Amino acid sequence: MKIDNVSKAVTSTASGDKPQRAGKAETSAPQQDTVELSALSAQLQTFQSDATDGTVDTARVDEIKQAISEGRFKVNADVVADRLLQTVRDLLQNRTLQ
Repeated sequence: MKIDNVSKAVTSTASGDKPQRAGKAETSAPQQDTVELSALSAQLQTFQSDATDGTVDTARVDEIKQAISEGRFKVNADVVADRLLQTVRDLLQNRTLQ
């Protein structure tokens, strides 16, 4: 179904009044919308592409999700603390290098 030849268009005013009907004689070029993505959106797209390119082991992620849902997943607090401290050290080292 083709919608190019619409005989009456609906336009709205900036003041919030009710839409007005425009006649066939009043035609204008179609408006083009633009979309700008934020930096966060770009990061999310990067993470999504990493997940689909094999960087993330989806089988392992699914296994962990299943273990969590069944209550079998155990958190080793010592390992979490050690890795958190290592991450902080790495971030601080990278910060001083910049």
